[in-house]
Amino acid sequence: MPLYLSKFTYTPETWARLIAHPEDRREAARTNIASVGGTLHGFWYAFGAHDGYLLWEAPDNVSMAALALAINGGGAMSSWETTVLMSVEDTLDALRRAAQVDYRPPGT
Repeated sequence: MPLYLSKFTYTPETWARLIAHPEDRREAARTNIASVGGTLHGFWYAFGAHDGYLLWEAPDNVSMAALALAINGGGAMSSWETTVLMSVEDTLDALRRAAQVDYRPPGT
């Protein structure tokens, strides 16, 4: 299954709710991801441009997109960004295939 790295930022209202009622959001993430047939591998909070990071897998990009749309539609996040992670083996396969691509740079 493809792996995904998601970065998120809560809204100020979400932080206020969590301060008033602290809760471990890993279980919610685990349940959300399982609902699309995926698995949560890690959940971290952070300082910096994003409030947290998730490492997870899903059966395909459509499942990943469905989860991202549902989360974005919920209003608790001010940002949600997901990166598809590729294994070294898949990257090596892509490199081999790239040698076969008939590509011409613009203006040449």
